[in-house]
Amino acid sequence: MKLAILSRNLHCYSTQRLKEAALERGHKVKVLNTVKFAIDLRPGEPDLYFRQKQLSHYDAVLPRIGASISHFGTAVVRQFAQMDVFCANSSAGITNSRDKLRSLQILSRHEIGIPQTTFVRDKKDVLPAIARVGGAPVIIKLLEGTQGIGVLLAETVKSAEAIIELLQSQKQNVLIQKFVAESKGRDVRAFVVGDRVVAAMRRVAQGQEFRSNVHRGGLTEQVELDPLYAETAVRAAQIMGLRIAGVDLLEGKDGPQIVEVNSSPGLEGIERCTQLDIAGAIIDYIAAQVDFPEIDLRQRLTVSQGYGVAEIHIPEGSAYLGKTIAESGLRQKDINVLTLYRGSTVIPNPNEQRVFEPGDRLLCFGKLDLMRHLIPAKTKRRKRAVIRTLPDSLGTVDTIDSHHHKQSKTDSSE
Repeated sequence: MKLAILSRNLHCYSTQRLKEAALERGHKVKVLNTVKFAIDLRPGEPDLYFRQKQLSHYDAVLPRIGASISHFGTAVVRQFAQMDVFCANSSAGITNSRDKLRSLQILSRHEIGIPQTTFVRDKKDVLPAIARVGGAPVIIKLLEGTQGIGVLLAETVKSAEAIIELLQSQKQNVLIQKFVAESKGRDVRAFVVGDRVVAAMRRVAQGQEFRSNVHRGGLTEQVELDPLYAETAVRAAQIMGLRIAGVDLLEGKDGPQIVEVNSSPGLEGIERCTQLDIAGAIIDYIAAQVDFPEIDLRQRLTVSQGYGVAEIHIPEGSAYLGKTIAESGLRQKDINVLTLYRGSTVIPNPNEQRVFEPGDRLLCFGKLDLMRHLIPAKTKRRKRAVIRTLPDSLGTVDTIDSHHHKQSKTDSSE
C-alpha cells in the first residue's frame, strides 16, 4: 500500500508514529503538507498537484487536518476521494466533527446520550436557555475550541449571563450545556478505529481545574470500557461519518454522554497511557480497506433511474407488524432491507426471518415510487418524508424532499 499522511507538522508524535507503523508493515508512506496542494478541476479528470508537480498515485490517504485549515484541508481530502483514493476519514466527517454545534445537532437525531445543550443569539434567550439545561452551574463552550480551550464553568446564573454576554460581544458563538455534576473533572477518551474501540483511557483533572484534558495537566489511566460505552463511542463516530476518531464521553448517572468526537485525535497521551500500538491498528485498518474498499453508493445510485435508498418506519398498527421480512413481500416489490434499526440497536443485513416490531426503522434500497407509498400517512402530515442517499461516509446523510406538501390553512392565510 502507498499511503499519504496529510499533516503540517512532520515531527509531531502522532505523525511520526503513524509513519513508523506503516514502514514497519512494509508499506510506502509519505507525509505531505496539506497546504502545499493545488486542486485541479477538469471534466472527468479530478487531479491534485503537490509543490507544483502532478501528484503520483496513492492507495490511501490519512488526514490529520488542523482546525486552522479546515476549509482547505477538507477540500483536499474531498479531491482525493474524487480520484478514487481511499480516505481514512471523509471531508464530510471532518467537517461534521469540527463544529461542536453541528456535531451535537447530528447526534441529537439519534438515540445516543449527549448533555442537554442550547444555542442562542438573542440576549433575551440566555436566561431561559440556562433554565432549560437545568440551571447553574453550566458549561459554556466556544463552537470551535480544542484541547479544553474555550470551555468555561459558570457556577451561578449571573456569572453565566456575564460570560455569555462578553463572548457574544466579541462575535463568539457559544453553546450552553448542562453540567454533568457526577463526572466533574473526569471523562473517558475512546479511540475508535473502524467498528471497534482499540483503546480507552480515563482523564482526571487536577486541583481546582474541571477540564480533564491532558494539555490542561489532567492525569490518565487505562480503562476497560463497559460494552455500552464502547458501543456508544463507535456509534457516535459512525453517525459523524468518521472511521478513525477520538470520542470523549462523560460517565453520567444515566449512562454515557458524548461531549465531543475528534477527527484528528492525538496518539501520544493514549499510547503512553495504555501501552498499545494504536498507530499500528490504524494502519492495519486502512490497509484492509484498500484491499476491500467500501463503495460510495451516492454516485452509483445516480445512474439507477427510479431507484434509491429510503427509511421506512414500522409504527403501531402497521400491516407489517408480526411478519418476518420474508413474509412482508418487500423483496417481491423490489425493495431490499439493508439495515434494521431497533431502538439503539443496529442490525445490518437482517435475516429474512427477523420479525418486525413497533418502532422499527428500515433502511431500504429499491424503487422510490413504491417506497414512498410505505411511509405512514401520519408521518407525512406531521413531518416531511425524505428519500435518503447514502453518505460520503458512514454516518451522515443527505436528504431530498420526497414530495411537495400542501400548505396548512395557517400558512395559506398568511
